[in-house]
Amino acid sequence: MEASLLGAFMVSACAFGVLYGYPQSPVRQAVSSDFLRGLLGGLSMGLTAIAIFYSSWGKQSGAHINPAVTLTFFRLGKIKFWDALFYIASQFVGAVLGVLLVSQFLRREVSHPAVRYVVTTPGPRGPWVAFAAELLIAIGMMSAVLYFSNHRRLSRYTGAFASLLVATYITLEAPLSGMSMNPARSFGSAFPSGVWDDFWIYITAPLLGMFIAAEFYLWRKGRQAVKCCKLHHDNPKRCIFCGANGGFTS
Repeated sequence: MEASLLGAFMVSACAFGVLYGYPQSPVRQAVSSDFLRGLLGGLSMGLTAIAIFYSSWGKQSGAHINPAVTLTFFRLGKIKFWDALFYIASQFVGAVLGVLLVSQFLRREVSHPAVRYVVTTPGPRGPWVAFAAELLIAIGMMSAVLYFSNHRRLSRYTGAFASLLVATYITLEAPLSGMSMNPARSFGSAFPSGVWDDFWIYITAPLLGMFIAAEFYLWRKGRQAVKCCKLHHDNPKRCIFCGANGGFTS
């Protein structure tokens, strides 16, 4: 499930990358503003994230679609070692397969230097600014996920708020780092493109940022406040992680 979900995210990222970035695209030619194209890309990927988080598979798996998220919940004791390992392997495989699938149909477009398999690389301000930006957005995302998912009245909106952050980050932060926040997402683009420039940023910063957010949440709320590792818990099936049926009752 995780492979399919992140694969779908990468298919969408590549498709919209071509639509808004490929020089011969009608949309690219019609919208000359870099900011407006970034806004369109953010909205498109935010809607993609909502569809994934609230899909039947997303509800069942928890829709991590990110090794940094999975490892953070492992650190919090909410996912077992072998489950986490399987999730992470699936996420990396799914990301690569999603990009390769698009390249089978749009090879010329997705490999064009303007799109370049939607690879994530630091912006003109350099790698350390990119690292700091990735660190901050990861802290923001995990802080929001932990806050929303562990409050009964807000838990059903966790995916919606996370998607809003995805849209905002792509619009505003992408010029600094390419907006990854996800080691598997960056690997999925780097592998077929062969572009590994400053790849260490996209492995270390998201994980460090989410760990920082988790430690701060534990310091403030305690380990018992973290109920589960799902982004969306309001569904009728028994949870594969905490055993609860449906949403939280407290």
